[in-house]
Amino acid sequence: MVETISADEFRDRIDARRRGDRSFAVVDTRPEESFEGWRVADAVHYFYKPFHEFDVDDFERETGLSPADSVITLCAKGKASDDFAAKLDAAGYDDVTVVDDGMRGWSAVYDRTEVPLPDAPDAAQPLDVVQIQRRAKGCLGYLVVGGREPGAADNADHAPATSDGSDRVAVADSDGSDRVAVAIDVSRHGDEWIEAAAERDASIAAVLDTHVHADHLSGGRALADDLDVPYYLPAAAAGRDVAHAFEPVGRNETVDVGGVDVKALATPGHTDDGASYLVGGATVLTGDTLFTDSVGRTELQFSAGEGEKNKSESDAAGAARRLYNSLHGTLLAQPDAVVVCPGHFAVANDGTTGDVEPGEPVFTTVGSARRQIEILGLDAEGFVERITRTLPEKPPNYESVIAANRGVESPADETAAIELELGPNRCAAEPDAGSAADDD
Repeated sequence: MVETISADEFRDRIDARRRGDRSFAVVDTRPEESFEGWRVADAVHYFYKPFHEFDVDDFERETGLSPADSVITLCAKGKASDDFAAKLDAAGYDDVTVVDDGMRGWSAVYDRTEVPLPDAPDAAQPLDVVQIQRRAKGCLGYLVVGGREPGAADNADHAPATSDGSDRVAVADSDGSDRVAVAIDVSRHGDEWIEAAAERDASIAAVLDTHVHADHLSGGRALADDLDVPYYLPAAAAGRDVAHAFEPVGRNETVDVGGVDVKALATPGHTDDGASYLVGGATVLTGDTLFTDSVGRTELQFSAGEGEKNKSESDAAGAARRLYNSLHGTLLAQPDAVVVCPGHFAVANDGTTGDVEPGEPVFTTVGSARRQIEILGLDAEGFVERITRTLPEKPPNYESVIAANRGVESPADETAAIELELGPNRCAAEPDAGSAADDD
């Protein structure tokens, strides 16, 4: 009998196989072009159309599998693989499983893990940084949880956000939770951030994006609306004609999260509006500016048709110079021990993730990045030449994704949104240009 499992259960089985606790083969039945463009690591390809004749001998010749093997079938939406699993069952395969919703479901699988931070002074407010990983795309978002002693929230100002007119904004608990949090670089699946906050008895009091994303649909504005809290973008996003409402967070402006400072550092380059957020002096959330093994690409904003002014005044080479200055003048100027939390990790078309083990925190330190990322050792001219030498493959549908994140277009429905952002992220510079490719 064929078993059907969710994409989350599929993730758990993959993890068990990696530990040596399970053994199975993944058979992907999509067309070869789709398989080659994006797949689960170690999957075997065997093209199958629903209700077509199935030749088990041909299948076994192509895949090397036999009825003694455990097989998990996978397709785009779960329909072809379901029919294919029934054919395998009829052919004598007695351990066959189907992944419900196929690669669509796989695209929405997440892991949540805490980022290890340097020891804080005894007097410092408690601080947790939760990394929310979108496994198939390599997208990384964060929940920053500041500290309040139990009961302190009862006397807190319950306004969602306050400002004293300076460069400091306080976000306040809105539902009596013991701790207060901000959500950063939220994907379309905002429930992941809500659940992460609930696990820490925290209330999300604000939502921030590091920039207008090109590889996945941001869920930041929607989550802020659902929670009735402020939504922040870097102030420079106003220059990209963002149509939906947002609160601008300016250069060096600080958001107070339960006594923990989140400082906006202007880091243009990947995009003109890019910002990184320095949290409590302990970690910096770098978006697509700096990754653990690479840096951001610089031409996506300017090749997406946001206007001739941007294209003439801010080409990829000019953006590369801005990126160089952001890296060396801002991020690498932080103390060596500051933890770097990037916006993505690299997912190759074949589903492999290099040295990253999904479910484990993805981070480096400023000092390690300076020493280990080769491109950071180049001078400005060498850096610009390297970044612009070869442009990597662009993220799927990036122009429409950018337009949606600017609020000037909107997917027609949930199916359209799913289709729009399928595939891995590609927001890093070319691998042979000193980086690994980067996704959502």
